[in-house]
This record gives sequence, C-alpha cells and structure tokens, in this order.
Amino acid sequence: MTIDLSDKEFRRLLDLVYIGNWILNSTRGDDRIADYDELEGKIFAQCAKNRRFHSLFEIAEGEVYPSQAYEEGGIHEAIMDYEDVVFYDILAQELALRDMGGDPRNEREYALLEDRIGEYMSEFEENGLDNVTFNK
Repeated sequence: MTIDLSDKEFRRLLDLVYIGNWILNSTRGDDRIADYDELEGKIFAQCAKNRRFHSLFEIAEGEVYPSQAYEEGGIHEAIMDYEDVVFYDILAQELALRDMGGDPRNEREYALLEDRIGEYMSEFEENGLDNVTFNK
C-alpha cells in the first residue's frame, strides 16, 4: 500500500499515531500492545526518508522510537488538554448521576441529568476544582 502525503500531512500523521499509541499503551505498564508500538516505530522510521524529520525519531537497540525532541515538542500538551476535558466531562456526569440517584429512567430525568451536568461544567469552567470538597 502506498499513501502519498505532503510533509505537513505526514507530520500530522506522526501526531495521530503517537497520540493513538499513547492512549492505548501509556497506562498498560508491561502489558503494552506490541502491535501498536511496532506500527508507531514503522511510521516514525519513515522520518529517515526526509531530512526535515530527522530530529523526530531515534533508534535504540534496533527499534525506532519518537525522539525526545519530538516528545518535548508540544505533543504532550495536546494530550493533557484532551485529558483535562475528558476529566471534567466524566466528573460532571458522575456527580450529576450521583445527585439524581443513578441512571435516568425517562426523558424527563434525562433532561434533568443534562441540566445538572451543564451546571457542573459551568462551575468547573469558572472555578476548576477550587470548590470541590470531600466529606467522610
């Protein structure tokens, strides 16, 4: 299979592959899904074919990896932005479900749940976690 990509498209593909592998494998410890690591290495190995991308990969023990320069170039900030949004979305939903005593049973309760999630999201957008407390 051959895919023709511009330099800009290839650079975006690197980001997509890295982010995808990060989501799939970063929390797995020794139980990583090797197929995704291997595919990431194969895609990053293509950097050797274009001088503009030489700084984005490195080889260690015969394996190709995203370079430290790549990893420190802003990709983790993008991942962290995503994680922040997901964190607040899940937290708002779980708090709203707790407040309502569980999953909605009808359209009216679903609408109330959506309103409650919106209230929590507004609070988080305005104050972050500053007003969140835990009671024992």
